[in-house]
Amino acid sequence: MRVIQDDGGAEPLGQLSPQDWLAAAETQKVLAALMADGAEVRFVGGCVRDSVLKRPIKDIDIATHDTPDTVMALLERAGIKVIPTGIAHGTVTAVVGKAHYEITTLREDVETFGRHARVSFTDDWTADAARRDFTMNAMFADASGRIYDPFNGLADLAAGQVRFVGDPMKRIDEDVLRLLRFFRFYAHYGRPPMDKNALIACRKLAPRLVELSGERVAGELIRLLQAPDPAEAMLVMKAEGVLAHVLPEARELGRLKVLSWLESRGLIRSGIAPDPLRRLGAILHGDEAAIRVVGDRLKLSAAQTGRLVSIAAPKIAVHDGLDHLGARRALRRIGADTFRDLVLVAWADAKSRSGVTHSHETSRWIGLLDWADAWQPVELPVRGADCLELGVPRGPGIGQALGVVDAWWEENDYRPGRAECLERLRQAIKEGGAEAPP
Repeated sequence: MRVIQDDGGAEPLGQLSPQDWLAAAETQKVLAALMADGAEVRFVGGCVRDSVLKRPIKDIDIATHDTPDTVMALLERAGIKVIPTGIAHGTVTAVVGKAHYEITTLREDVETFGRHARVSFTDDWTADAARRDFTMNAMFADASGRIYDPFNGLADLAAGQVRFVGDPMKRIDEDVLRLLRFFRFYAHYGRPPMDKNALIACRKLAPRLVELSGERVAGELIRLLQAPDPAEAMLVMKAEGVLAHVLPEARELGRLKVLSWLESRGLIRSGIAPDPLRRLGAILHGDEAAIRVVGDRLKLSAAQTGRLVSIAAPKIAVHDGLDHLGARRALRRIGADTFRDLVLVAWADAKSRSGVTHSHETSRWIGLLDWADAWQPVELPVRGADCLELGVPRGPGIGQALGVVDAWWEENDYRPGRAECLERLRQAIKEGGAEAPP
């Protein structure tokens, strides 16, 4: 990016380097439609911020002077599909092939209440930027890639400073979700120290987090935990009393930094990557009932809650002292995915408590992961039908006999085949007196 000048946002401050998303035919088609009658349009928010940082672009948002009705008419005239996704607040979505563009008329807040606001349309770019959350999200780029920066977002982005636009207390009071977004953005874009005024506001307004729905809280926590190293942000959230209002069960934060390192840099192997749900499970403390309460509060799916339970309240302890047979028994009961989760969390816990890991300990942890990778599910070669054929009447005797065979089969590392298992089943039936009466 090349710096040009700084006069508060009326003139461009810099120039984006060439961007594939900007040069894409789909983007150019939308721009041509919106600018057909001479209107000025600018990209805004994440696509500008992440382009400056040379990060992948996820969403493309566009701002314009034109009203939603005019925007829809321009797009339809150009043969572009348009969806009135938030027309009451000035937003429509243009769809070109698989690409989606959210287009919003410039706005300024007239009155705010919670996550909602009464807005009026404006032609003032700075007024529109003033209603956004952080300075790094209040930057614009025009169709030529020239950057407009009314609140010094470029400087903050370069310094790793997540700063609210204007007064942090006012910004959070308008929308308390911004409190969690502050920590999420710090985890992804920030460097210490955190903005002092923002922390003061977060501490004071943290009790209002109970106003948020579980889905919104979960969304921010999951996105925060997707950061390469979310531990610092989470530790500050705990110290400032924020977690107490949304996730009081987060009491094992020591594991998080090591786990994040293992997932992203410490281990380079297929099947292991940064996993926000694994990270969430790793920081929780409680029994199964307590972890299910967390899942309910955050409105997680049954599968997501089940995974949290398997990590935070495991039924089987996994540790680096497991021998080959012990590991295989655990793998049979909980499966390779859960076993892998537990290995990583246990490894992170051990390293976070000791501060060091010797090479022989590392080898044992890696050995457990190797066993998980090599594991193939096994199934006992005999069934209840075999018991019936051998004369065992229907009832608990069948389960008892199969349990004896299963334990023997497991002790022999699942090697005996069907013929051997049938013979052991006959012995078990005889020893248990489960034969059918003459």
